[in-house]
Amino acid sequence: MAGYLDYARVGPVSRPAVAAIATATTLATRLDPADLARLFALSEAARTSAARLLGARPHEIALAPSTSNGLFAVAAALHGAGTVLVPRGEFPANLYPWLRFADRGGPAVRLVGEAGQRHITPGLLRRHLTPDVNALTVSAVDSITGHVAPLAALKEVLGPGRLLIVDAIQGLGAVPLEAEAADILVSGGQKWLRAGWGAALLLIRDRCAERLAPGLGGWAGVAEPFAPQHPAPPLPGAAAHLATNPDFPAAAAIGAAIDDLFDQGGPAAVGTRIRDTLADLLDRARRAGAEVLLDGLGPHERAGIGTFRMPGHDPATVHRTLEAAGLITTRRDEWIRLSPHTSTPGAAADLLAEALHTLTHRTTHSQESTCPTN
Repeated sequence: MAGYLDYARVGPVSRPAVAAIATATTLATRLDPADLARLFALSEAARTSAARLLGARPHEIALAPSTSNGLFAVAAALHGAGTVLVPRGEFPANLYPWLRFADRGGPAVRLVGEAGQRHITPGLLRRHLTPDVNALTVSAVDSITGHVAPLAALKEVLGPGRLLIVDAIQGLGAVPLEAEAADILVSGGQKWLRAGWGAALLLIRDRCAERLAPGLGGWAGVAEPFAPQHPAPPLPGAAAHLATNPDFPAAAAIGAAIDDLFDQGGPAAVGTRIRDTLADLLDRARRAGAEVLLDGLGPHERAGIGTFRMPGHDPATVHRTLEAAGLITTRRDEWIRLSPHTSTPGAAADLLAEALHTLTHRTTHSQESTCPTN
């Protein structure tokens, strides 16, 4: 669909991911133990592909059911005194795990930033680094503005003694990320990776693994699940934090999606194409009189998300006009969010320009028709 501009909400499942799901499902219908082994191997292959993407070792990655589940696993693992910093404008999925565990042995939660401020800068972080702070949790890409967090700079301010925890779902698969700076990273595959639901990458690097207790780790996270006495020792690496086995078809899909990302040239090449397409869309919106949120961002400071509003126009009417023109977007209050992908054709920008011209022309005509005459 030429006008689908909503990958920041849901990325339609790609053909490689669909094929992987079909293969895994077929294996699951068979009785041969060798087929079951091949099914399990698809999960291991996905972890290997994810390790390549994130610059990690396969054992540092586990496959959680979702981004939120992975973040809850991390919040449950960080027991003991201390404080986790959360930017005030963070997406709620990156806030609630910490709130829920703050009164259950987890770190206290401190919101940082002014009201309406959606991202944290190294300078702001430095001002909030009191001795009790042991972690910062942050989105790699802001879900509204598209601002790319300076992960390396934030980690430099934090230093080796504090954890940088990253929700990467709005950036992974869309643009290159400074993933090596993240001590812990979580990302589902249903947006930019186009892998559907059911599997998320949970990266816990060796450099911080000993600081996390497996709070949600279940039988699948221990070395001897059928030992005569429990609890059994946890598995090494991120797998210690899994409650149960992964969804194997979903694991196959996210692995295939990551492999497809590399087949398209990798994060840098894909990110360039997505950013170029977004820049064209935002330019068309500006020409129509739109105000772009954080319009001063540099070319590498914005990921695949751009947001605009039309001053003087009802946001709901703007959204309906775009939808009537075949443009699928997300509305957040007065703002319209655009999030294209590499498959978005140039015709999408033409559709946007025509729809906004229709909107402004109709409004102008309506105002002229209601003006009193002498």
